[in-house]
Amino acid sequence: MVWLKFLDIFFTLLHLLIIGFNLLGWIWKRTQRLHLYSVILTAGSWLLLGIWFGIGYCPITDWQWQVKSKLGEHDLPNSFVKYLLDNVSGSAIDAGLVDRITAISFAVVALLSVYLNVRKKRKGTTG
Repeated sequence: MVWLKFLDIFFTLLHLLIIGFNLLGWIWKRTQRLHLYSVILTAGSWLLLGIWFGIGYCPITDWQWQVKSKLGEHDLPNSFVKYLLDNVSGSAIDAGLVDRITAISFAVVALLSVYLNVRKKRKGTTG
């Protein structure tokens, strides 16, 4: 049981780290290339793995939901972001709204990341 609680905390922290980096990693020149890779991996998970598991699929969420299920938590939403917002706000936020805001935010930072990395390459600068 302690191991499962540890895994649940680990996956929550990992989610928060990835979400935070995907939203903000484009800001610093030193992390812009890594940010682009992170965005590509996230998009690949959501879209390519999504072909088989459903659009927006995240293996980390899948693993965390398996842990939460073993801890007795059920009726979990498809989205970690919705789960987090519901728990922080204390109310059930519309899943469609959460998905739209998540998708729009991701699209904006993905476009910024591509733009900044292409611009950097054209200028001939590295890291």
